[in-house]
Formats: sequence, structure tokens, C-alpha cells
Amino acid sequence: MRARLVTAMILAAASASLTAHVPSPPPDLKTVLARAAAYVDEFREQLSGIVAEEHYVQQQVPGDRRELRSDLLLVRSETTPRWLQFRDTFEVDSNPVRDRADRLTRLFLQPAATAIEQAQRISAESSRYNLGSVLRTVNVPLMPLMLLERDIQSRFRFSRVADRETRVSPLDETAVGLFRVTTEVWVVRFEEPERPTIVRDPVKRGDVPTQGRFWIEPQSGRVLMSEMRASHPEVRADITVSYQSEPVLGVLVPIAMHESYRRTRPPISMGRIEATATYGKFRRFRVEVDQHVDLPHAPIDKELISEPGTPNQNPEPGTRNPEPNLNTN
Repeated sequence: MRARLVTAMILAAASASLTAHVPSPPPDLKTVLARAAAYVDEFREQLSGIVAEEHYVQQQVPGDRRELRSDLLLVRSETTPRWLQFRDTFEVDSNPVRDRADRLTRLFLQPAATAIEQAQRISAESSRYNLGSVLRTVNVPLMPLMLLERDIQSRFRFSRVADRETRVSPLDETAVGLFRVTTEVWVVRFEEPERPTIVRDPVKRGDVPTQGRFWIEPQSGRVLMSEMRASHPEVRADITVSYQSEPVLGVLVPIAMHESYRRTRPPISMGRIEATATYGKFRRFRVEVDQHVDLPHAPIDKELISEPGTPNQNPEPGTRNPEPNLNTN
């Protein structure tokens, strides 16, 4: 009797142990995207008000090479659900840019209207340091995460990529080491069928649809890498960003961005632009001020309206800017 009882207890314990280790069913795509949206909300709250130093090398092939150093700051708007990234370039090819000292600090100590005006000047000024004839403001590392925001996901079609297709796209050997993914992830493909698109050519009022992939941890929703392609009628832009843990901040941060811009229409002989940016020296914005910025509404917030002008976006009356523009709304 005692032997049968002991055997029964062992079998019962084994059964309980097996039951406790039954894995939960894998999440579906809708669940993973919802987790990614929640993660992006938290991610941007954590990074709001954090400054990173950017080392940005651009190479025109064939052509010139340019090296930029900038402060990059993420701030939040109270008037729209959007975010704004400021790139304040303070060094170009080892030459300091005049009036760099504490410019971000002074910017946010000014009244909101004046701050926005100066922010637009800083943004336009920094974009002028880009090499090549493609005028662009999409080249900021957190821009792809906008596509995962709750109210924007509906504008895209998402699908999970089969395991055999999850290999990372080939990159320049100098950058590939920064783009390794070593944990379990889902690779999620996206494409943008909605119009107007999020990326636009504001001069020619043209749509620039985007597509690409995200590498997402299915349980946490964390985004480890993004790959985005913007298809302008005259140029193709590919932007890949890697996100890794930053011990001091305790969150994932962008650590590297790789870009490629290629002409798809004549003059194709103008070549291509290859660029790599790396990020470090993360620190809190040192002035405790209200960092909310009043941003103009974009087509993704309401019907398309006239965008506010910047020196690169609105040429003088009677002139036509012939260069392709890649700007977010």
C-alpha cells in the first residue's frame, strides 16, 4: 500500500510539473503590434528631454565626404501627438559652427512662438550641411518609430516575415557590427497604402510612400531595429536604425543609423549618398523648463493643409526647386 501511495505521489508531482511548464500560445500579429505601440509610447516618454551626441559621416559616391557632430534632442508637443527631433550641428569637418554654446538651452528658455521660429531655423540650417542634392529631414533615428504609434498603424499594412526571410539586409562592413540582433524577435514587414503619405515632397506636393521592416521582441514589444525605404519618384532612400540598451539611462536608445540615397531618374550619374551616424554621450537636458512644442498639424492629424515654410521647402515665388525633397509632415 505504501509503495503504491508513494508512486502515486511521484506521478502526481510529475504531472503538476509538466502542467506548470506548458508554454503559453504565441501571440498573434495584432497583439505584437499593440505591444509595440505601447512600447513606443513609453520609449518616447523616457527619451523626451534627453540629448545625444551624434557623429555623422556622409559620403557622396563619387564625390565629397563630410563629417558632422551635432546634439540631437527629442521633445514632445502638446498640440499634436507628434514628436520633434532637433539636430543642432556644432561641428562640420572639424570646424566649429559659430554660436553653438548652449543654443538648445537658450532655445527652450524663450517664449514658445520665438522658440519654434528659432527651432525651424536650427533645423533648416543643420539640414543644409547634408551632402548631395536630396533635401531631407527624414534622416533622424527615431522617425521610423512614428509608424508604430497607435493612431498611425491603421495607415499601414503589416505582415510577419517568414523565418527564412528574417536575415538582416547586407550593410556596409563598417556598420554591420552595430546591427546584430541576438535575441528572439519577430520581423514585421510594413507598407503604406494611404494617401497623403507621412513622408512627402513639400515643394512638388508629392506623396512619398514608405515600406520596410521592424525587428520586434514579441513579448515586450521592444523594437531592436528598423529598416525603412522611402520611394520618391526621383530618388530611393533606405534608412536602417539599430537600438541597444544604454546602461546609464536603463532604456533602449538609437546607437547607429545607416542611410543610402540613390537617384532613380537622370541625372543618375550624380551617384549616390552613403551615410552612417553613431550616437553616444546621452544626458538629460540640463535646464528644467517646459519642453512642449506647438507643432503644426500634419496630414496624418487632419486633412492636408499648407505646411509651414522653411528655407528648403518653399522657394521664392516664380522659382522652382528642382531637387527631390524627403520631409516628414
